[in-house]
Formats: sequence, C-alpha cells, structure tokens
Amino acid sequence: MKGMLYASNNDLYRSKAATWHDYLQVWTAPDEQRAKVEDIPEILRKESVEWDVCAKKVAEDVMELLCEGIGLESSKFKDLSLSGSRMFVGVYYPYCPQPDLTLGLTSHTDPGVITVLLQNQVAGLQVKHGEDWVDVKPLPGALTINIADLMQIISNGEYNSVQHRVRANSCKEPRISVVEFLNIGKWEDCEYGPLPELVSAEKPPRYRRFTKDEFFHNFFSKGLDSKSFIDKLKL
Repeated sequence: MKGMLYASNNDLYRSKAATWHDYLQVWTAPDEQRAKVEDIPEILRKESVEWDVCAKKVAEDVMELLCEGIGLESSKFKDLSLSGSRMFVGVYYPYCPQPDLTLGLTSHTDPGVITVLLQNQVAGLQVKHGEDWVDVKPLPGALTINIADLMQIISNGEYNSVQHRVRANSCKEPRISVVEFLNIGKWEDCEYGPLPELVSAEKPPRYRRFTKDEFFHNFFSKGLDSKSFIDKLKL
C-alpha cells in the first residue's frame, strides 16, 4: 500500500490460478504512500513522475465532464478527493506459448474510481458487451478510460464500471500497458455512498453506504473479480 514494488499477479495467493503477466507498481499519492523518487528504477524515473502529472490531469478533466453529464458542479468529484490516491502500474505481458490455456489478466472490474490506460500496439484488451467479449484495438497515442466500481456507486448507477480482461499474448513481441489507477484520497473515517444530489424519490439509492475498511477488506480477501463490492452494497 505504499512505495514501489515488482510483482507478478496482484492476487497470486488469493486466486485459483495465475495469469500471464508481471508488473511494476509505484504509488504516487497521497504523500504518506508515495514512493521515494530514488526508489523508482532510473530507466523510467523521470517518465513515471511526468506520467502521473499528465494522467491525473486527463482523469480530472474526464471527471469534470462526468460531473456535468449527471447535473453536478464540474468540480464535485475533485472536491471529494476522488483523484487523491493514485498508483502508476507498468504491466508486461510476455509471449505465451499456449495462450489458449490461460489469460494475460483475468476478467474483472477496477475497484477504484477511474483508470487511465496507455497500451502499445500489441492487442489483447477486451471488454464485456452483453454476453460477448469485444477486442479493444490499440490506437497510436490514444488513451483508454475505464469507469471503476466506486464511480458506479457514488454516481448511484448513472455510470457503470466496465468488465474487462486481457488475452494471453500470442505475439513474440511483448504487450505493455501503462496504467494510472485513481481512488478516494481522503477517507477520514467517514462513509461513502451515492451522492445525495443524485438521490430522490424517483431515483432512490441503489447502494448502501460503506467504509474504507469494508472496501479494502473486500479487495484483499479474494482474487480479482467483477463488481463483487457493488453486489455487496446493492439495496
């Protein structure tokens, strides 16, 4: 939950099977969790710091638009510190000789608020649309934005977290993705839930309120999955 680490599967000892990737993880905010600059590998030190600044700006611009889209003040999500906790992850998907036997990353929804993704030109990302898995073709210079579980809850279901996965890499060239995960920064022992502005007699709350402890216990008590926290909070 702080600093920098190298890892294989985030849920290696909590899931039934491993998937075909490795990653480097760097906490960039808040201050008490941020990695020391000297601990970040020199080969990407400057770039990772710059990426955090740029990805945060993109995410906050998108969150302003999301606020406006549901009738909130454009600064509402920023004021709630929904970008106050940030983690940069570089994911490496090596060539897999038997891609039909595993996945690069298992099906899941992101647990936080919003995710910014930059991928190289090796395909693999898929999103669930109805009952089908749809390929997300890499576009040079494009960013992919994922709505995550907490955004679905806080928006009272106006926005839905996206179920996605990564196929095991059958190309000789590695697939690489650079990801910024954004989450609530100021919990302050309070509860979160659907915003009061989005609740009415016509649109009652779809989820109960929750605490920081509930959120992290749900994440670390199991493997990656889709919307399990949302399902627990449904009214």
